[in-house]
Amino acid sequence: MSGEFVVFDRVQKSYDGETLVVKDLNLAMPKGEFLTMLGPSGSGKTTCLMMLAGFETATHGEIRLDGREINNIPPHKRGIGMVFQNYALFPHLTVSENLAFPLEVRGLGKSDREAKVKRALEMVQMSEFGVRRPAQLSGGQQQRIALARALVFDPDLVLMDEPLGALDKQLREHMQYEIKHLHENLGITVVYVTHDQSEALTMSDRVAVFNDGVIQQLAPPDTLYEAPDNSFVAQFIGENNKLPAKVVSKEGDTVQVTLQDGKTCQALSVNCGAVGSDTMISIRPERVTLGASSGANATDGEVNEIIYLGDHIRCRLSVHGNDEFIVKIPNSADHPQLKVGETTQITWHTADARALDPI
Repeated sequence: MSGEFVVFDRVQKSYDGETLVVKDLNLAMPKGEFLTMLGPSGSGKTTCLMMLAGFETATHGEIRLDGREINNIPPHKRGIGMVFQNYALFPHLTVSENLAFPLEVRGLGKSDREAKVKRALEMVQMSEFGVRRPAQLSGGQQQRIALARALVFDPDLVLMDEPLGALDKQLREHMQYEIKHLHENLGITVVYVTHDQSEALTMSDRVAVFNDGVIQQLAPPDTLYEAPDNSFVAQFIGENNKLPAKVVSKEGDTVQVTLQDGKTCQALSVNCGAVGSDTMISIRPERVTLGASSGANATDGEVNEIIYLGDHIRCRLSVHGNDEFIVKIPNSADHPQLKVGETTQITWHTADARALDPI
């Protein structure tokens, strides 16, 4: 991966001339990367994808593909493959004819078309299905064909808009790995849009977390989860415990805070204000240790609920005024035995607690 293959340069988008759906977006991705745009509905992620595809026009700024400005180039001349949630296959054409269509549009001869269609079907393990119509395929099979059609003309870039949204959980997870393996084997550049954070974490080289038309953080999946820059990312990616607090003192990259019930704890100073200002302490559920009573962050919690989930036990506690404080306990032979209503001691490392902006 090298250079800037896809670039958004100060891009803005407004539909009514007043409200900006995308605000001053700057983003560069190298060739061969799998980048996911992740965020809630209305956050601007799909609008960005549609501007890149050419179905929407940027109100301001420049979009470049492989060094060439593409703002005014129509969609069919951008060399981009698209995969949608609803598959968008032609019902009256066979699978092979659906795949041949983008090649015909580009003026390829019959033998070239047949060779490329054959190769694309092999890529998605659908070689036997060329003569079928879309209505004779399952949802997962249709999605494979839609994927093959996006790859058949060897595009520079493949855009995927919630492509697995219509599939059931098991098939969806299977297709995530298939798409990831195709990306790795073919070296294609992918921009993927989803609101499903586990999907984004599974598949991506980097994830751009959108909210309110702005990228909140752009980073590899493990960085987003382990080191969120702000409270929105901490809450949106994975499960997160939040404790409102006030900053008491700062020393280096560590901050001492007072929690709502007057107790103090230590955290990493990531995105918090001066002494006396409000902050929010963020701690992942699997980073909390039960039954430990020593350390800067040792405290008590009352057990509200215990849920057995096979590989782990999910325990909901009341901790420092938060009745939804979650601890995930691995289901090992010696895991602590708890009962609802009892008080237990908990602790966490200072490095696992992040002082972020208050919400």
